[in-house]
Amino acid sequence: MRRGLESSVLILVTMGLVAFGLVMVYSATSASAALANGDPAYYLKRQAIYAVLGLMLMVVCSRIEFRALRALAPVLMVSSAALLLAVLVIGRAANGASRWISFGPLVFQPSELAKLALAVWAAGYLARRKPPRSLAELWRPIGLVTLVFCGLILVEPDLGTAIAIVVMLAAMLLVAGTPGRTLGAGLGIVATLGLFAVWLEPYRRARLFSFLNPWQDAQGAGFQTVQAMIGLGSGGIFGVGLGQSVQKTNYLPEAHTDMIFAIIGEELGLVGATAVIAAYCAFAYLGLKIALQCKDPFGKRLAAGLTALVCGQAAINLAAVMGLAPLTGIPLPFVSYGGSSLVVLLAGMGVLLNIAVNGKVVESSVRDRSGRDSGARAARSRSRRRASRARSDGDVRRVARPRRVAARS
Repeated sequence: MRRGLESSVLILVTMGLVAFGLVMVYSATSASAALANGDPAYYLKRQAIYAVLGLMLMVVCSRIEFRALRALAPVLMVSSAALLLAVLVIGRAANGASRWISFGPLVFQPSELAKLALAVWAAGYLARRKPPRSLAELWRPIGLVTLVFCGLILVEPDLGTAIAIVVMLAAMLLVAGTPGRTLGAGLGIVATLGLFAVWLEPYRRARLFSFLNPWQDAQGAGFQTVQAMIGLGSGGIFGVGLGQSVQKTNYLPEAHTDMIFAIIGEELGLVGATAVIAAYCAFAYLGLKIALQCKDPFGKRLAAGLTALVCGQAAINLAAVMGLAPLTGIPLPFVSYGGSSLVVLLAGMGVLLNIAVNGKVVESSVRDRSGRDSGARAARSRSRRRASRARSDGDVRRVARPRRVAARS
C-alpha cells in the first residue's frame, strides 16, 4: 500500500524533532561533559546510539501488521508489571529515585515500556467491548489495572509517568465513546488521588507550593522554575545563539532532560520555541487524523493513545518549563536526553505509521453458518477456477437477451 500524505509528513516531523534533539542535547551538555568526562560529545554519542536503535525499531514496527499486537498484549502487560516490580529491587538509584535497570552499558526505564503496553491492552479491550458508561464499568478493569500500574510507578517515585499514562488512557476512552460525564468523574477521582500522593511526599508538596509562587523561595524549591523562566526570557526573539546559553552551565539543573526547552528558548529565542511548539501541534493534528480515518476499532483507539502519549507529555513538559504547571519530571518527547523514552516513542511511531497505511482496510468476513464456530471466517469463493475465469460471451448474451425483449415490448 502506498504511504499517504499524513504518514509522510508525520515521518518528517518526527525525524526533524529527533535530529533537533540531538543538536540541543549536544549544545546543553558539551561544556559540562568536557569538564566531567573530558569528552564534549559524551551525551551526544549515547543519545545517538539510542536514536539509531529507536529508528530501527520504528522501521520494523511500521512493517508489522498492527492487528498482530492484540495477541501480544498479555505478554507486554505481564512483562511490564514484572519489570516494574524488579526495578524496585534491583533498580539503579539516581536523584533519590529507582527508575532504571542497567544492562551493561545500556540503561532501561521499565515505566516507558509500561506506557506502550497499557496502550496496546486498552485499545484491544475497548475494541471488543462497549465503552464504559458508568464509574462501575470504568473501574473494572481499566481503572483497576491503571491503579496497579500507576501505584508501582509512584513507588519509584515517578509522578510524571503516572500522569502521562492517565492522559493517554483518557484520550483512548474519549475516542472509544465514553460519556464526558463519566470520564470527568473518573478524572476527578484520579486528580484527588494524585493530590493525596503529592501531599504524602515532602518534595512533591514543596514543588506544588513553589509553582504557586516560585519567587518566594527562588533559591530553594522554586530555583529550577525561576531559572527556566530566566532562560526563556533571556533569549528574546532570535536567541543568544546556538551553544551560547549561560543557564545550562551554571544555573539550570537538568538542562539536557526536563528543562531542555528553556535552553531552546534561550539559544534560539521565541522563533525557535515557537517552531518546536508548532511541530508538536502538527504531530497532534496528523496523529488524530490517522486515528479518525482508521476503520479498524483497535487501530483507531491505539492511534489515539499513541498520539496522546507524545503530545500529552509535550504539553505537560512545556507548561512546567514556562511556569504554567508544577514540575513533574516529564521529558520533552524526541528532544530531551533519555534513551528509554526515545526508543519506546519511536517504536510507537512505527506502529502509528502502520495504522496509517493498513488501518483504512477492513478485512471482509462472513459468519460460519454451520454453528460450530461463532466467530467469522474469511470470505472466499467455492472454486478458485470458477472465480478466476471470466464470463464467456454466451453468458453475457443470455443475460442481455431478456433486457432487449423487454425493451421491444
